[in-house]
Amino acid sequence: MKKNIAILMGGYSSEFDISIQSGNVVYKHLDKNLYNAFRVHITKDSWFYVDDDHQKTTIDKNDFSLHLDGSKITFDAAFNIVHGTPGEDGLLQAYFELIGIPQTACDFYQAALTFNKRDCISVLKPYGIPTAKNYFLNKGDFINTKNIINTVGLPCFVKANKAGSSYGVSKVKTEEELLPAIDIAYKEDDEIIIESFLSGTEVSVGVITYKGKDTVLPITEIVSENEFFDYEAKYLGKSQEITPARLNKEDEKKVKELALKVYQILKMKGFSRSEYIFHNGEPHFIEMNTNPGFSEASILPQQAIAAGISLQDLLNNTIEEAIKAGTQQTSEIK
Repeated sequence: MKKNIAILMGGYSSEFDISIQSGNVVYKHLDKNLYNAFRVHITKDSWFYVDDDHQKTTIDKNDFSLHLDGSKITFDAAFNIVHGTPGEDGLLQAYFELIGIPQTACDFYQAALTFNKRDCISVLKPYGIPTAKNYFLNKGDFINTKNIINTVGLPCFVKANKAGSSYGVSKVKTEEELLPAIDIAYKEDDEIIIESFLSGTEVSVGVITYKGKDTVLPITEIVSENEFFDYEAKYLGKSQEITPARLNKEDEKKVKELALKVYQILKMKGFSRSEYIFHNGEPHFIEMNTNPGFSEASILPQQAIAAGISLQDLLNNTIEEAIKAGTQQTSEIK
């Protein structure tokens, strides 16, 4: 019998439209011989199923069910491809754990931790994971620009702490640019992280749970036409994404081992895509995305294909891993 799979897309953040694109790619490539796929849009106002004729039917949040043509439909698993809140910060993960439906992303604590750039870096540092120098600000804090520059130097990056990696980010070259950059970041979040500039090759490393094993995918090198890998570079074609990356064997080994170590320290599962910059010859951790973009041109699908994993196989595996984990968790509770 086919399993009912809800593909969750949308969300409450600036990444709504990108998530809808990702969700439609999942819907397109999901094996319809194995699964009944249901596109579910998550919005602040309502959660609803969208059929192929674009008709909407409200989801019952009490048990995440759907009433269609007089029948009640329940789901065997939820494919979580919501970028940003509530799909990448732990809220949806906690909801599905409470109602007992497996979902494909990492667990709620890991999602909340990795979505918070400051907390994630703070957890990784004691394990010796190299990162940029950083400075934290909360909205309302006194801003001492000279102290910030003395800590992180110039140029530096000002980022919203809990937002997608392409939103609320500015590269600052002078002290005069610092306050406007902070204002931009505060539009996305009330917490900010300011980081030192790391000069070197930037790479993106996908680590996934594949056939029960933590697996590092082929590395992607990021060559941005802009100052950094911003929204235009990531989504509007203003960058080259070279898979596999043009690294020597030693550097490839270094960053693969580091990415796997980070994945395992954080007790991750499902998809992840982490960014690293080779600074002074060593890969430095920047951040982790637990629901990375999933258009056909996105980095993680590129990496899977380079590893010989079709998108259909990748999606099927992700669903079955989630269901298996959910079954194991239920058995442990009993």
